[in-house]
Amino acid sequence: MKQNFLKILIASAMILAAGCKKYLDYQPQGTLTADQLTTPDKVDGLVTAAYAAIGNDFWDGSITSMWAYGSVRSDDAYKGGGSVSDVGEYNTYEQYNLVTPTTIGNANNTWTRAYGAISRANFALKQLNNLTAEQMPAKAVRQGEVRFLRGHMHFILKLLFKHIPYIDETLSEEDILKTSNRQYSNDSLWNKIAEDFQFAIDNLPETQPEVGRANKLAAKAYLAKLRLYQAYEQNDNNAVTGINQQRLNEVVALTSDVINSGKYNLNDDFAKNFLYGFDNSPESIFAVQFSINDGTAIGRLSMATSLNYSLAPQYGCCWFHIPSQNMVNAFKTDASGLPQFNTFNNVALTDADLTATGAKVDPRIDHTVGIQGHPFKYDPNILYNHSWERIPALYGGFGNMKEQQEATSPSFKKVGPFYGSAKDIDIIRYADVLLWKAEALIELGRQNEALPLINLIRARAKNSTQRTRFTNGAPPSNYQINEYVNGVNIDWTQANARKALQWERRLEFAMESPRFFDLVRWGIAAETLNAYLAVEKTRRAYLSAALFTKGRDEYFPIPQREIDFTKGLYIQNPGY
Repeated sequence: MKQNFLKILIASAMILAAGCKKYLDYQPQGTLTADQLTTPDKVDGLVTAAYAAIGNDFWDGSITSMWAYGSVRSDDAYKGGGSVSDVGEYNTYEQYNLVTPTTIGNANNTWTRAYGAISRANFALKQLNNLTAEQMPAKAVRQGEVRFLRGHMHFILKLLFKHIPYIDETLSEEDILKTSNRQYSNDSLWNKIAEDFQFAIDNLPETQPEVGRANKLAAKAYLAKLRLYQAYEQNDNNAVTGINQQRLNEVVALTSDVINSGKYNLNDDFAKNFLYGFDNSPESIFAVQFSINDGTAIGRLSMATSLNYSLAPQYGCCWFHIPSQNMVNAFKTDASGLPQFNTFNNVALTDADLTATGAKVDPRIDHTVGIQGHPFKYDPNILYNHSWERIPALYGGFGNMKEQQEATSPSFKKVGPFYGSAKDIDIIRYADVLLWKAEALIELGRQNEALPLINLIRARAKNSTQRTRFTNGAPPSNYQINEYVNGVNIDWTQANARKALQWERRLEFAMESPRFFDLVRWGIAAETLNAYLAVEKTRRAYLSAALFTKGRDEYFPIPQREIDFTKGLYIQNPGY
């Protein structure tokens, strides 16, 4: 049974901080007033409550898993469920039909929850600022942690909405109502969020005594992520107009610090990233912490993906977040064990192809996709079956797997009609850091330095086949994957290296949600997604009217209720 002190603290912190008033006017509610929260131990509890806030989540507007925003809006996944109208709002995300800002209720919920978490962080900072270092020796460390959490939430909001109000602890309620979502330019807003991560770098230790707390290296990794996004400069119509070399060099320096620290590594088996019992592994740089059997009513469970379990007898609902045919096809490899960059989508992979003697595939397919007759969630006694699918005629005959836990797992719990687990959600893992550095190096024209970083990821994938096998040790698929070798199986030019990097990110993080945001960052969302839809419409009739509109669909509209609440102060995003 996994447990640690911070998880217990987070669960108990919910008693101290249980609700919210408005989206930006949030203070923890309970038996204590702000005037009473002046002692170091109580203020320390507010920091723990700020950690809890980044995991206060549900499927109807998540701030942890971005599956509805980053997978379903990309070429990785279909919405799934029982019909197009089942949680029909996600269908509008999938088909890019968000022309009416009032139709994004769940994205509105994400806005509200994220700003609730920011407000809780700000409340903790205000109380921390009132203490001296003598009163609270850990003051600077706790300030660094809370500013890390605030930076994380602002980052998520910026990915989704681009132009957001930046709210810190110095603003009064009156100031907040006067703060525009266009107070900062796109680039300046990145810099403002970066200040929180830089403060965390300057004040956090490399190692924390309690698992789950942010540390200096996590802050460096997150700042590297931010600078990488910032490097791809966008104009007012969301088009990438250039790649800032200075920012890329910052990414290389920051990721090198994390890599050279020796404190993190790839797990030896890809599977360990998705199994309860391996949380806070050497690959996990920062994760949202969850728990079960912690003394609370149902545990501190992750509910963000609770719609996504199948109709298998051990579950029973609801079969959302289904792998697209395009993504399944992307796991094909050629005779040299490399991706079929140009031809992967010409012919659809079927059950008949996915056998030990069938089409050659990257092993990560069996970690990511539920396939007929293949072991499910690394259990050779439970084989994926089409009977688990709710409506395969509409959404195809595959299932998702990474985010699910076995019903027999000590992390799993049924909560009403839904399902939760105590499996932590990784926000940054070491594989991210390796590929961020590789991407920056490639764009700097130093692609030869990126090659071994990408190959580390591929070598791990090649060695991650033991848990996917049948009881007799036989593989369910025909695994064929190799590292890139310049001049042997690839000409490692900058263009080819860029393509290899983009493919590696898709395969490594398939169904984990970064795909849409990667495409927007690279400036190729419209081209990639409309090409995807052109073929997918021939496979899935419900997508017949889907169309990505360049210059609009890279971001959600600002929630109309927030524009109304601020009496028109917020400016709507282009195209809405």
